[in-house]
Amino acid sequence: MLLTAFLLGVLAAVIWYLVSLPHPDALNRMAGTLLAWAIFGAAILSLRRVPTKLMGAVVMAGALLLGAAAVSGPPATSSDSARYAWDGIVQKAGISPYRYVPADPALQDQRPDWLFQGRVPDGRCTPGLYPASTSPGSANSADRPGSDRLCTAINRPQVPTIYPALAEIYFLAVRLVPGPGVGYIAFQLAGLVLSLSLTAGLLHFLRRTSRLLSNAAWWAWSPLVLSEAVNNAHVDVLGAVLATAAVLLLFRGKVFSSGVAFGAAVAVKLIPVMMAPGMLFRRPLRFSLTAALAFVVLSLPYVLISGWAVIGYLPGYLVEEGYGTGESDRFSLVRLLVPDRWATPAGAILLLITAIYIWRTVDPQRPWDKQVVMVGATLLIVSPGYPWYALLLVPLIVLSGRFEYFTVPLALTIMYLDGGLFNSTLTTRTVLGAAALTIIAAAWLRRRRGRSYSAATARVPRG
Repeated sequence: MLLTAFLLGVLAAVIWYLVSLPHPDALNRMAGTLLAWAIFGAAILSLRRVPTKLMGAVVMAGALLLGAAAVSGPPATSSDSARYAWDGIVQKAGISPYRYVPADPALQDQRPDWLFQGRVPDGRCTPGLYPASTSPGSANSADRPGSDRLCTAINRPQVPTIYPALAEIYFLAVRLVPGPGVGYIAFQLAGLVLSLSLTAGLLHFLRRTSRLLSNAAWWAWSPLVLSEAVNNAHVDVLGAVLATAAVLLLFRGKVFSSGVAFGAAVAVKLIPVMMAPGMLFRRPLRFSLTAALAFVVLSLPYVLISGWAVIGYLPGYLVEEGYGTGESDRFSLVRLLVPDRWATPAGAILLLITAIYIWRTVDPQRPWDKQVVMVGATLLIVSPGYPWYALLLVPLIVLSGRFEYFTVPLALTIMYLDGGLFNSTLTTRTVLGAAALTIIAAAWLRRRRGRSYSAATARVPRG
């Protein structure tokens, strides 16, 4: 018990250090993050000495302590929550977030100082800020003197928002009460509340099914959750909460409620759709229609107001991120096997084969065992490079007990923080390859142990 408290204190100190540094170099950021992951692993192991009756309280107390450390500084490695705040602010003013780009002069009266700042004397934006210029091609270009006198914390300020309907509703809800001067803390606290809510839900389910309550700490104390759901306040945590609820509701036979929750998860961000093949194990037609209807109902108000503009920057984002046939780090492991121009179709075929396998083999009594494979395999095949995408995976790891899949979010974190420290392609393939080999080895060992147990059971004399 004392060891667990000590390790949590050390982990909280490391998290605080990581979020308090203004602009640390990539090496310090990488070293500090890997240290946090190592301490996290030690803290999980130390839970073996915690009495079962105190386990739930210890997990929640640790989540609160670590969450407080995570919100003690501004977003450390992502500026996405700046866009969330902006979308919420303009909606609060009665303006569709799909209508104008942040750099549009028409919205200058809505710009709070903490999101939009003047340039420093040499005409350049300070680190972490982007030129709010409406000049063509400047969305991610290097800052240039004279392009505009305004800088913004919003990345890609020259393009429309990319987020679906429920994400926009969430952005508005978080910004309804705070005044324009309230900064990132609003979304960080919302992320912490969502994270704690999912922790409580996992603890409740684990208790009801007589499983180890300590497993919930894999979510609650994870450096991935603390960084991406709380400090960086990524909206993906809302998608993870809803998708996990959909899984548990469907497991309990509540098809309609599960479909609504799953459709809502997809309306937060399209990423949860990768779970669909593992969700078709109970009344698939009713589930699918309910999920689709929930997505449409949530999207309809924005479609009526903004029309096709609700698609936002999605097409441009897919091109920008390299989800095509050219050179990129997407489908990185696939590119080891086929030429670059074939990587995307080959990856799509692998994903289709995986989806069919999951759909045909999912066990209604333990659906998360196959869902963790579906999500984990998708992230490994596509290799998106953004660790917050793995927030969807972590609750499935908790439910399935397939802790080897934690190598996936760790690999994505290393890829994201590389920051030019090493050859990015080599780093990507190394960490993703190590994660894939770890998962394959764990699956082989699990199957071998299962066969050994079956053989030993068959030899027990009967009489």
